[in-house]
Amino acid sequence: MIGALELGFIYGVMALGVYLTFRVLNFPDLTVDGSFTTGAATAAALITSGQSPVLATLAGGGAGLLAGAFTGVLHTKGKIDGLLAGILTMIALWSINLRIMDKANLPLLREQTLISPLRDGGYLGHGVVGIAIFAGVGIALAVIVTWFLRTDLGLAIQATGNNGQMIRSFGVNTDRTSILTLALSNMLVALCGAIVAQYQGYADISMGIGLILIGLASVILGQAVFGQRTILIAALAVVAGAALYRIIIFLALEVGLNPNDMKLVTALLVIAALLLPRWGFLKRLPALRSRGGRVVFAGPGSPAPDGPGTDAVTGPKTGSATGSGIGSATDSDARASHVAATDSKH
Repeated sequence: MIGALELGFIYGVMALGVYLTFRVLNFPDLTVDGSFTTGAATAAALITSGQSPVLATLAGGGAGLLAGAFTGVLHTKGKIDGLLAGILTMIALWSINLRIMDKANLPLLREQTLISPLRDGGYLGHGVVGIAIFAGVGIALAVIVTWFLRTDLGLAIQATGNNGQMIRSFGVNTDRTSILTLALSNMLVALCGAIVAQYQGYADISMGIGLILIGLASVILGQAVFGQRTILIAALAVVAGAALYRIIIFLALEVGLNPNDMKLVTALLVIAALLLPRWGFLKRLPALRSRGGRVVFAGPGSPAPDGPGTDAVTGPKTGSATGSGIGSATDSDARASHVAATDSKH
């Protein structure tokens, strides 16, 4: 269980990247399957060549940033469909990753990594020290993402995801905001890949296969359980969702399920997280969370589902809810278009 929590909070960094594209930009980015391995391969190759683990980890994140930017350029400047652009980049990264590692698997045995002090000190897999450190990293990055999304540029990114056509009419360069979001998203994904490679002690060419499904499961599950009333809560819920996903996989293995069935379990988990807020007991959670003075609105005369694909604006001063779609779940999201439009005028 402790190992599952440690790995879950590490994967929370990847989930934050998926959150930026899936929730904020409303973009189906499949680049993450390749950029995750790119981050791991870059970090492992640099560490085995004698470079500093810190520098190797940052370089891994930088490689993911370039991969995401490439997908963004294909989509915005090349006018290629977003889904196809991500697939093309993912396929290209497979060969690039093999070039970086020069083989399909690159071990990090006896190499000094970022995780070595924790492993040498006996903190991994024992007690709460390892969990606290990795959870702290995930929470810190969630706070940074929240801060960024509240800046003028972040509000323009949110407005691009909510209504790109409208925000373009106010002079905002949506091509630039889309490329930037994809680059930052894949930077976080690759950064997670670099840390996971050092945690597991190797980088493998196939370690990113199906990762987008894990990222979606973390985002959808976390926000279905913990809500998304504000940007900060939504970001923290994503990190917590990654840990919750790992706990569920751990329990599935503990009850005797075949490890080959874990992809099926993940798919069923995503389906359940999408459907339960509409049909099951999770539909009541937003109402329970709203107690204590906060009121949740989903629309005139209706109770307030706070789950994926629903609209919710909270706060005692708010009297109505507007917007639709994945990226319009918070009050800040709803104000994003107006603020960014005002900024563009000045």
